[in-house]
Amino acid sequence: MLTEKQLEQIHKLGIDEEQISAQVKNFREGFLFANLARPATIGDGIIQATDSDIESWSKLYDDFALNSKLVKFVPASGAATRMFVSLYEFLDKNSKNTDINNLVENIKKFAFSEKLDEALKNEHKNIQKVSEKEIVQKIIGSDGLNYGKAPKGMIMFHKYENEVRTAVEEHIVEGFRYALSKDSLRLHFTISTEHESDFQAEFARLKIKYEKLQPAKLDISYSFQKKHTDTVAVDLNNELFVDNEGNIIFRPGGHGALLENLNDIDADLIFIKNIDNVIIDQLKTLTIRYKKALAGLLVQIKQQVKEILNYLELHDSYNEKKRKEIADFMYRYFKIMVPEGLDNEIYAGYIRAKIDKPIRVCGMVKNAGEPGGGPFWVINRKGEENLQIIESSQVDPKNPEQQKILKCATHFNPVDLVCYTRDYTGHKFDLLKYRDSFSGFITEKTIAGKKIKAQELPGLWNGSMAHWITIFVEVPLITFSPVKTVFDLLRKEHQPETK
Repeated sequence: MLTEKQLEQIHKLGIDEEQISAQVKNFREGFLFANLARPATIGDGIIQATDSDIESWSKLYDDFALNSKLVKFVPASGAATRMFVSLYEFLDKNSKNTDINNLVENIKKFAFSEKLDEALKNEHKNIQKVSEKEIVQKIIGSDGLNYGKAPKGMIMFHKYENEVRTAVEEHIVEGFRYALSKDSLRLHFTISTEHESDFQAEFARLKIKYEKLQPAKLDISYSFQKKHTDTVAVDLNNELFVDNEGNIIFRPGGHGALLENLNDIDADLIFIKNIDNVIIDQLKTLTIRYKKALAGLLVQIKQQVKEILNYLELHDSYNEKKRKEIADFMYRYFKIMVPEGLDNEIYAGYIRAKIDKPIRVCGMVKNAGEPGGGPFWVINRKGEENLQIIESSQVDPKNPEQQKILKCATHFNPVDLVCYTRDYTGHKFDLLKYRDSFSGFITEKTIAGKKIKAQELPGLWNGSMAHWITIFVEVPLITFSPVKTVFDLLRKEHQPETK
């Protein structure tokens, strides 16, 4: 039972009592684990494109993009703190480790080295002569670059001959090569409120720079994770965790909360890519090639879905030839076996229920041991198999058969999505209707030294897109090069060749 003060608190956030009750129920009963049937593999859920496929899909996309509104959607709310964990450990323990040696030995290779050198020179110090501790403090501390608290998007990722670029700027450079439409490049970043001023300054700088370099408008928008998507915390007895004044403690609902931000985007086609997954110019060609190909395949599928749904709308009966064409299409791309012998009314309803949905085409890279989700055939609560991106935390750790399937995954999810969010009449889908509200994540955290349990909403590309049409396509590993630690910036994908 909530107190009057707590009721006032949640109503200000746009949350009702039913949401609170449902979240507490999730803690007490837990979320259902995914029921894996098998990994999606080449020829069984993952398409391996030929050069001919890529060429034809890319042509379709180029024609579509000419008169369409495209948006590149970039989740960028995360701070860069995790990038510098080993640097914090060094300061806490005051003892050197191999990471610190690696940092100091290669300091000039980091794109932020000149800015670091400048910060030291302001104190009349030389980067080559100061101690490891001073270098580390200047990188992560508030009296230097303050990278320990900076948003990851604002970290200087790449150093070229005449410039350095942040992760945000690399997304813009990349976007101009595949997401330009109607003489505009539109990007939407999801950011945190505490970093708003930093992003605003960076967006303003880049808009001036690139509107001089490009014959196109740079249209950058941003949004915050909505407060009503925050979730309650509970203690280890699954009772609401409150502060000393009796206020309910809320926590951000994870990247699944961004479904609401995505739902607000009005576009003919939306690209989704994480903020830290960008590479240097010399290696961008394959990324661009496959981005266009994925988008072109989506355009092709969207056109065929629209044709089928229009046909059902305009006819009361359906001849065998047309039924066969539809059945072939459904099986080729979705592995759906259309039952034979359905009468016309049931047939039309069956087809609509299967394909009148948002569509996503997802790039998948070969599994290289990276942590995170992968492509699987999953059995839903109706007993049907469909394609999903599944995280390891969604699989029952005590079920050896499910764990065996999980470990047999051949591919990995690099968060490389192209989405179509309109119905066949051109109206926007309400994406909130196509998520699996019965899925989510529960983790243990610590607040003020006390253990609590936190709850995350269905992940944006996991349960939040569970009821979309899903297509998986294999893409080259070079298109996936995330920066999880500062030392990833030393990999070849992030070290431009300079003269």
